[in-house]
This record gives sequence, C-alpha cells and structure tokens, in this order.
Amino acid sequence: GAALLAQAHVHPAVGGGGTTTADGRVYMRLGEQCRPVVGEDLLRLAGEKSGFQWELQAPQRVPLAELNPAEIRSFLQKIREAPAEKVSPFEKSKSNSELLAHYNLIREDGLATNLGILWLGTPAQRARLRYGLVVQYMVYDETERRIRKEVWLDHQFNPLRLLDDVLARGVELHYYHEVPDGLYRRQVRRYPEAVLRELLANAFAHRLYTTATDVAIHVYPDRLEIESPGHLPLGVTPTTILHERVRRNPALMDTFQAVGLMEGEGSGYDLIYEKLSRDAKPLPEVDDAYNNLRVTIQAKAPNPTAVLLLDTLARYYEFRQKEIITLGIIAQHATISAPALTQALQLRQEERLRTWLGRLLEWNIVLARGVKKGTEYLVNPKAYAAANLDVKPSLKTMEPHRLRALIAEDLRAYPNSSITQIHRRLEELPLAEVKREVYGMVAEGRLVPSSGGTRNRTYSLP
Repeated sequence: GAALLAQAHVHPAVGGGGTTTADGRVYMRLGEQCRPVVGEDLLRLAGEKSGFQWELQAPQRVPLAELNPAEIRSFLQKIREAPAEKVSPFEKSKSNSELLAHYNLIREDGLATNLGILWLGTPAQRARLRYGLVVQYMVYDETERRIRKEVWLDHQFNPLRLLDDVLARGVELHYYHEVPDGLYRRQVRRYPEAVLRELLANAFAHRLYTTATDVAIHVYPDRLEIESPGHLPLGVTPTTILHERVRRNPALMDTFQAVGLMEGEGSGYDLIYEKLSRDAKPLPEVDDAYNNLRVTIQAKAPNPTAVLLLDTLARYYEFRQKEIITLGIIAQHATISAPALTQALQLRQEERLRTWLGRLLEWNIVLARGVKKGTEYLVNPKAYAAANLDVKPSLKTMEPHRLRALIAEDLRAYPNSSITQIHRRLEELPLAEVKREVYGMVAEGRLVPSSGGTRNRTYSLP
C-alpha cells in the first residue's frame, strides 16, 4: 500500500512554563508563591506558552521594498536619536537593515513580519493584518448616554502616531481642576499626560493580537475607562500588577521602549502610581475579565491641601519613587493603618513597608504610632506648618503625646469613665486608638483602672 507521510511543525516554547507533578497537576510560580494552575488559567497557560508569537509571523509575505519608505526612515531616525538608556551605542552602530532585523520587523528572508507591517507598512498592508490595531473613543454624559464617538479604522498611523492622534483628538482627556495656591490657582489635570500615555501604550503592547476586539476608551464625567482585548498575562493579577514583570508581546514591547512610547521593563504601573500619587489622586482600578481588561482612573478633584503639601516637600527633598507613592497615599488620608497601606501598595507582608516608607520616617515627614498591625501612619502636622498650610487640627492627625494629654483632660472632667464613654466624647478618634492609648497610660501608671471585670472597668487619674 501507499505510504502516508505527515509533516509536523514544532514551535519551541517561549519562556518557562509551569511545573507538572507525577500525577499530572500543574503548578506555576507567581511572585513569591507556587500555586496550582486549574480551570481557565490552565487554558491561558497553554495559550501563552505555546511558542506562537503573532508579532513574528509573516502571512502577507510583503518584502522590504514594498513597505512605506517614509515610515522606515521615521522609525530608524527615532532609534538612532533615542537616549543611551533606551538604545545602546552598539545597537545604533548597526546598519539600517540590521536594525530592522534586530527589532524583528524584517525576517532573515527579507519578508516583513506582522510587527514590521504595524510599524512600517502602508495603510492597505495594515488593513490586511488579521487583527490590527483599532481604537474606539467614546464620550458619555451624566446619564451615561453616549454623546460622541470616534474610531481609528483607516490604519493610517503606526502605533506611536496613533497614540499621539488619539490624545490630540480626545479633548475631554485634557480637562483639569483648579486648586487654590495662595493668591493664585494651580491647574491639576483630571488625567495626567504621563498616565494617559502609559495606559494607552500598555493597552497597545499587552493586548491579545489574536482576537478581533478593539482598544476602547470610555470617557465619563467622573472617570476614564480603557479596555483592551485579552486578560492580564498569567502570573499577574489586579492585586500584584504594581510589582510583577511579565511580557506578553516581547518584540512589540522592545520597539515601544526603544522609541520612547512606554517605560522600560515591566508594566509601567510604578510610573502610573507615582504620577497619580504626586497629584494626590486615587490609584487606578484594574478589572481583569477572561476576555477583556479594563483600567479605571477617577476624575475627582484632588485634596488641595495634599497637593500643596506634596508640591512644597518636593522642592526641598529628593524623593525616591517608592517614597513619593507612599507619601501621596498617606497624604490623601487623615491617617492610614499599616494593613490598609500594605494593601494599597500591593505588598504581601507588612514588613516590606519599610522599603516603601524609606526615609519618610527618618526625616519626620511621616509619623508612625502603634505597634505591629495596630500601627498607623500620618503626615507630621509640623510638615503642614512648615509648608505654611492652614490645616485645621484634627484628632486623627494629632501626635500620641497630645492625644494622651487630651484623654487625661477628659478624665479630669469625667473621672471613673469607661473606654466607651471616653470614645463617645472623643468620637473623631477610632475606638481602637482610644483603647491603645488608655492601655498605654495604664501601663505607664498615668491612669488607674477600677477593680472588677474588663466589661465594666473604668479609669481615673491617680
């Protein structure tokens, strides 16, 4: 009989996959933990570790000579003018054809990859990409009824020019709040320029290019939502996005970083956190559905006192990125507990807060009161005074020795009072904080507890 021959094409896996046990269970390293991979995550792992890279395919078989010469010159010029931290002198010393191959825009056989067509192709060539880069921009009124829509469907632009055009035509993205600043008023944008660029670059770079869904920008009166097709890369969750470093489209990201379209390694969320914290604005909200990723930025006006405080301190101190993020979060709260700050910074252990607080405690810009999980952080009231800010005194921001003096004064007027009664008269303070200070004063001999059970115990001055 006739022999039947079959040819199999094997794609080597890109990066390491999960670890399989002898009984077939799959585990994957996520940050500092090793977790089982089950259900939908198993399908995601299979898809992301299959070795298929959309960027490197060349289904159109377009040779270099048929690409857009103006786009080629523009790309090469940006590469050669890039700073050394983005593109090394060694890379710049390459010839034009070597550079295009280095960035995976052209294959060894001279054909343009999908990535090459995205950057260097003509509009007709980009339109023939199976899943190209299309952006929808929609504006809504207070009732969430759509009042304006723009779509970039003509494939006229490479990714960099597309992002610039979206920001130029999205006038609602440039609205701002006015914050009083002495005799003047300072303008604080609803959405900082650097945050918008980083979020859109992330949507372009990390999206799935194997699904026919557009990048969508929804602008509401109170918020901005950016949606991109696909989910977060496996190993990244909404609660770890600040720290994890996973690259879904590595060749595409290399070009984005080289031309300055996005930050260096990682997700860029450290830059987003820094810029939002610097303007005393809420941090981004990330919603990861299986087929869609949505990032929300609130448009609410920042706390004017927090903005002016951060402005003043930035003139006298050179903060590290982690310090300005942490200070911005603390400044937006009258006081914040260690667990709440740990959660806001997406840390797994409160001990790691030390690296984020940095020199803030050493410089007495931030005060800590309490111990372990009962620790609370607040901006030193003296920092407000040094910044010439007229801040109304608050029990929440009062230093511990002043709080104890206040409790002593309360008990001088109302002896034999229970903790509940003291808290009722100092209702602005959390009950847990009243308990902590009372117990501390008892331990120091500054208060005398009554005999009897804890439930009915009262306290007096000695």
